[in-house]
Amino acid sequence: MSIRIRGSNAYGHLGWLTVYCRICNRKLIIGTDIIYKCPKCEKKYSAYFCEADKRGVKGKCPYCGTELVPVL
Repeated sequence: MSIRIRGSNAYGHLGWLTVYCRICNRKLIIGTDIIYKCPKCEKKYSAYFCEADKRGVKGKCPYCGTELVPVL
């Protein structure tokens, strides 16, 4: 008898790899979508941005003005 983990703890569940764009609240999947973050505000504001909103703020964080970097 093998035990299978189900739900949010299961391997491959997208809940572990999902963030939301801070401006438009679009769901972004790490590794699939192009995501940008502010290195200074990432923890404080959960500052992740989609590609379209990165262009809208001209590549600068709207909170502190730091250059946005891609999430790898």
